[in-house]
Amino acid sequence: MKVIYLHQYFNTPRMSGGTRSYEMARRMVAAGHEVHMVTSYREPEAPAKTWFKTEEAGIHVHWYPVPYSNYMGFFQRLKAFFAFALAARKKAAELDGDLIFATSTPLTIALPAVPASRKKKIPLVFEVRDLWPEMPIAVGALKNPVLRFAAHRLEHWAYRNSQAVVALSPGMKEGVVRTGYPAERVAVIPNSSDNAEFQFDADAAARFRAKRGWLGDKPLLVYTGTFGPTNGVGYLVPIARELLARNSNIRILLVGDGAEKAKIKDEAREAGVLGQNLFIEDRLPKSEIPALLSAANMASALFIDLPEMRPNSANKFFDALASGTPVMLNYGGWMHDMVQANGCGLAMWRRSATEVAAELDDRLHDPEWLDKAGKAARKLAEGHFDRDKLAGRLIKVLQAAYEQQPEKVARVAPGYFL
Repeated sequence: MKVIYLHQYFNTPRMSGGTRSYEMARRMVAAGHEVHMVTSYREPEAPAKTWFKTEEAGIHVHWYPVPYSNYMGFFQRLKAFFAFALAARKKAAELDGDLIFATSTPLTIALPAVPASRKKKIPLVFEVRDLWPEMPIAVGALKNPVLRFAAHRLEHWAYRNSQAVVALSPGMKEGVVRTGYPAERVAVIPNSSDNAEFQFDADAAARFRAKRGWLGDKPLLVYTGTFGPTNGVGYLVPIARELLARNSNIRILLVGDGAEKAKIKDEAREAGVLGQNLFIEDRLPKSEIPALLSAANMASALFIDLPEMRPNSANKFFDALASGTPVMLNYGGWMHDMVQANGCGLAMWRRSATEVAAELDDRLHDPEWLDKAGKAARKLAEGHFDRDKLAGRLIKVLQAAYEQQPEKVARVAPGYFL
């Protein structure tokens, strides 16, 4: 197949952020398919003022300059979404292909995907990474009733014009099916574990720790990712304060960037934990995250407590599993249930900061528990979330759509992980 792959926020391992599209696309290339990635270049200084092309692991990547960051307000982001959608619509129509695979967020990726599918008379497979517009409505970012109506219409239009849909969690599939879309045409393919790349590396761990005089051989809890309003990274500040009050030697490291980073620093400073037992560093390229996780005794996956957040499929969760690092979650949903069922970490949903600190202090000083939970994490990564296995399922889903047999996709990837 020749696949036109639309993803506004495509990343390579040299960049910071999730690399799902890169990893899936390079496996499509390895399987003999031709992939054209249509994406945006988000840095302020672009190599060109219009479309430019690179090749990444055999993927033909078409970049269009549209600056974007988590620091932008909602309407600034909307402007970036529509600017890319308009440019991508023309680019997608120019490319030859057998199938269009469009991945959200943002939902505006449907604006170039659907017209290109119709014009070329080729199938569209739509991937749902978050339930839009439910998410921006839930966090209060989308308040205007007219915009809400338009967003819901766009959602239904995207699904209605798709041969098949890929959801990143069972809860996301439920959200798609609630719109009236046939369940048998929805596959569940979550974010994945790169088990070879994230294999525990003792030497990399030692180098990481040696560079940080505050760390040494102390227990380490890490968060890596976006410091955005929905991530709720400030959750760890009162926990750090409680750990300090317990005279615990646990260290917490927050790595990343985003709109709330300065606010979290201020909160940590006011709590008396910044530079004491809580440390904040700049974001890292994806290629450097394995060393960070090898150095960590536990990783955290955090979100604010909203029902709409619970179906999420956070990359950081699957990276931690791949590295054999126990995971601490602070939200409910399918991943919370998975941690409880498999014993691969701490499910701390709706627990107080005092309770969480006490549990962390106990578990992070228990080598036997850490070893058992780490092995359970790696087993889960290998058994259910191996990138090669899930990429193979995605390719089968695309082939089923290409062969006009979308009713097969739910059987290919039913979404049973417990």
